[in-house]
Amino acid sequence: MDSESLTLRPFRVSDVDDLMLWAGDEQVTRTIRWKTITSKEEALTFIKEVCIPHPFCRSICIDDRSIGFVYVIRGSGADRQKASMGYGVAAKYWGQGIATKTVKMVISEVFKDFPDLVRLQAVAVVENIASQRVLEKAGFTREALLRKHSFLKGQLKDLVIYSLLSSDLNGAEDDEV
Repeated sequence: MDSESLTLRPFRVSDVDDLMLWAGDEQVTRTIRWKTITSKEEALTFIKEVCIPHPFCRSICIDDRSIGFVYVIRGSGADRQKASMGYGVAAKYWGQGIATKTVKMVISEVFKDFPDLVRLQAVAVVENIASQRVLEKAGFTREALLRKHSFLKGQLKDLVIYSLLSSDLNGAEDDEV
């Protein structure tokens, strides 16, 4: 894969057919919270009602074709210093470094766009070793095992939580609130 052709951009209604290819694949959706998309109508609704209005939901693209997603949810109030991220990539692109490059791109963008952000975190299902490796390669620190933490596809799952602090990027300690 030519890394120059990998981009992140807001979703568009015209992504519907590409989104169906990966969001309709149970291999991709088995470790994420939303259900596998089974129809074009469902995909259109998902793009229009979830992806487009979301403040930071991006389509992972190769040559402007959607092959996955990445999102960041910013905390508010007492949690304003942190954000959570999640991502997924079409199975056909697994093992090619796309998720790692995507996460690194998001890190750069998020800490630049939100200079007051101190913590970016992500969780991975314990069984999803590949996603854990992506986070580690992108510079995240494994913090803890969250036992029986979340229901996923009807099963109570253990999760691993990772974080990246702004001070990890610039080497400075800044705990001022």
